[in-house]
Amino acid sequence: MPDAIKAACVQMTSGPGIHENIKTAEGFIREAAGQGAQLIATPEMTDSIRRYFKDKYESASDEPAQHFANLAGELGVWLLVGSMGVKVGGQKLANRSMLFSPKGELHAYYDKIHMFDVTLSRAEFYTESKDYEAGKRAVVADCSFPTSPCDLIAGSSQLLRDSAVEPQGDSFRLGMGVCYDVRFPHLWRDLAKASAQILSVPAAFTVPTGEAHWEVLLRARAIETGSFVIAPAQVGEHEAGRKTWGHSMIIGPWGEILAEKNGGQGIITAELNLDEVEKARKSIPA
Repeated sequence: MPDAIKAACVQMTSGPGIHENIKTAEGFIREAAGQGAQLIATPEMTDSIRRYFKDKYESASDEPAQHFANLAGELGVWLLVGSMGVKVGGQKLANRSMLFSPKGELHAYYDKIHMFDVTLSRAEFYTESKDYEAGKRAVVADCSFPTSPCDLIAGSSQLLRDSAVEPQGDSFRLGMGVCYDVRFPHLWRDLAKASAQILSVPAAFTVPTGEAHWEVLLRARAIETGSFVIAPAQVGEHEAGRKTWGHSMIIGPWGEILAEKNGGQGIITAELNLDEVEKARKSIPA
């Protein structure tokens, strides 16, 4: 495995226009690749954030995914599009995180398992399960050449591989999640037990929950599993006044913050020394 890889998180403010959001994300992705990033991640709902679900559903298409696949291939990077809305039938969407390989191919995808059904106040409440189909599997992706995605059955440590042969050449293993999943530690434990070294938490955290819980949850997941955590986030004000917390982070397996984006749109980068994962897990075998 490589001694280290350079990771980047994109922080952005997705609006209602898919083409505008793609353009914004692409600019930051190119900037990160220009700085040598090999793994680049964007936030939850990179394609758009809409006030009304019917607008989100009607605009959902395959176009953004194809665009990002082509971009990953052009730049020769691993590109994690934190999530997009994907039609799955029954007038519902999946909140789907997509990982594109340096070959420009969809390498692995994960549908958000834990639905954001919460009441923060009389004026601010969310019922994600009404409009989105919850995922049923956890995913660890082997990012190597040749590539070989893996599936991990949610709630267990059973790993399903296309082959029993370990990946050859430079590689890292990415455990995939989305936003509200971060509150459920057993998911991340299973991913780590399936040899994930990096955990991805693309998010659109609300301001109240972000201010109270964002950093402590991310650092806890890193410490509990001895893993790197990359957490690209939405930030600022979106359609109809919805506000997100931002504070994208890259965290080391000892719980240390390696990079943080405090305000506005932009990117953060950090070197991830994968040897630190094994070191942390051996030091405190949890």
